[in-house]
Amino acid sequence: MTTGVSYKQHRPRGRFDAIVIGSGIGGLACASALARFAGRRVLVLERHYRIGGYTHTFTRPGYEWDVGVHYLGQVGEHGGVRTLFDRLTDGSLRFAPLPEVYDRIVIGDRTYDFVTGSRRFIERMSSYFPAETDAIRRYVSLCREVAHAGQSFFLERALPEKLAGLAGPLLRRRFLSFARRTTLDVLRGLTANPELIAVLAGQYGDYGLPPSGSSFAMHAMVAAHYFGGAWYPVGGASAIARAFAPVIEEHGGALCHSAEVTGVIVERGRAVGVRLADGSEQRAPVVISDAGVANTFGRLVPAEMVPAELRSAMAHVSPSVGYFCLYLGFRRTDAELGLTGTNLWLYPSADYDGDVRRFLDDPAAPLPTVFASFPSSKDPSWPERFPGRATVDLVAPCPFEWVERWTDTRWHHRGPEYEAFKAKITERMLEALYRALPQLRGQVDVAELSTPLSTRHFAGHPRGELYGLEHSPARFELPLRARTPIPGLFLTGADLATAGVAGALSGGMLTAIAAAGLRLGTWPVVNAGNTARNFASALARRWWPAGPRANAGPGESAASEAVDRVARSG
Repeated sequence: MTTGVSYKQHRPRGRFDAIVIGSGIGGLACASALARFAGRRVLVLERHYRIGGYTHTFTRPGYEWDVGVHYLGQVGEHGGVRTLFDRLTDGSLRFAPLPEVYDRIVIGDRTYDFVTGSRRFIERMSSYFPAETDAIRRYVSLCREVAHAGQSFFLERALPEKLAGLAGPLLRRRFLSFARRTTLDVLRGLTANPELIAVLAGQYGDYGLPPSGSSFAMHAMVAAHYFGGAWYPVGGASAIARAFAPVIEEHGGALCHSAEVTGVIVERGRAVGVRLADGSEQRAPVVISDAGVANTFGRLVPAEMVPAELRSAMAHVSPSVGYFCLYLGFRRTDAELGLTGTNLWLYPSADYDGDVRRFLDDPAAPLPTVFASFPSSKDPSWPERFPGRATVDLVAPCPFEWVERWTDTRWHHRGPEYEAFKAKITERMLEALYRALPQLRGQVDVAELSTPLSTRHFAGHPRGELYGLEHSPARFELPLRARTPIPGLFLTGADLATAGVAGALSGGMLTAIAAAGLRLGTWPVVNAGNTARNFASALARRWWPAGPRANAGPGESAASEAVDRVARSG
């Protein structure tokens, strides 16, 4: 089932209220929210020939692979992410739980299981490290605290400028106290056991930086996201885009693939539309970029319109790492191969940072990590759709410099040297898999490797980065907001929030709130004059549930009163 239509064959007609550049989860969520809760007619433009961004899938005869969705947290009954999905897709998405052990950390020949449920997680970790129970309890509590603080931090990015100026410092303060520290720094404050530190940081591939470089806030949000377990979309990752599309289309919107946007049209200082690669233009009073910060301000917007403050801040934040992704197909079932839905994180040693440094200095050094996902075993609809087959995804880091010399070549026409390079990497990744699952040796039917050049080609990220901006402490200091300094132009998606489906989904909602004045909770449509009042009301309920308290500190009381004044002024 194909989602959307080709822009080349079905040129959209009529007037649109908003244009979204990119059909990743952030763009789709934003478009759906604007359509369903604000009645907006939204045009989604995607450069790839498939809608969905990292939620799309690709097929080969007898097989299908996801390219970016390996597991999701908080989509069980009453989960916060599930609630968002249900509201934005009319409850059409279904999710299947992964096994009780959702992640298995393998360090050399030692294995550690991440089990569903915070209490059980603490018990299991304590069975591995009996002397560290107190540190493990404090770790879980800290991760939850950071995740809670993050709600207010990111909400501030959707506020009108006046409200942000008044309430922003308070909303950001607690989260930034964690975001400014590295994962390694915080974990060393909890325990001196290097093996425990390595185990707790064993999901670092989910955000792309080893412990010494990553922000602890990012690490904590990922860890907390999965404490309640993990799930996978029934029907595969592409079911996500298929669920959003009808909501957008029912309100007069359209989703067009093969529609590469080359620039944002700015007239009299305001964004008024976009220009596409074929020279055509599409106009709307609101333009929303889900193309990432680097693309938006480095390629789509005229350079002279990017504020100096933002250019200076971005100079201190690098793009995230690129990856090799190896897609494997087997002519046997998951049961026959002994595969379950448990993800594997494979590490040569507990010295993650040292392993990365050695790998960057010497390409022949061991791969610092290999992530193994088993999508066919996670999706209960797979046996019916692809009987007698199974799939495995392997992911390992790849510096863009390793493939940069082939930048000017074409996809599928990069030459024999490139293919030989990929063949060597494929063998190395397979060996890592065989060490963990020796029964798979000799069973591979199909093996196809992508590199950061594939990401660059399809997603447009300049250096093939998988997670947009790197999740270092500096990232969270960037002056990023849903509203850009250019009137009419908005940011959305993962760069506005964080990496991952839940992060991009949240980014989409933040932008919808900013662009249309959708109120948190019920999200009714409000007019522009009441936008500030609605935000103030939401903030007051979050931070001062009973209004300014008699025992409130002077900072809290002053902030509450200031927010109320701005709200009344509209």
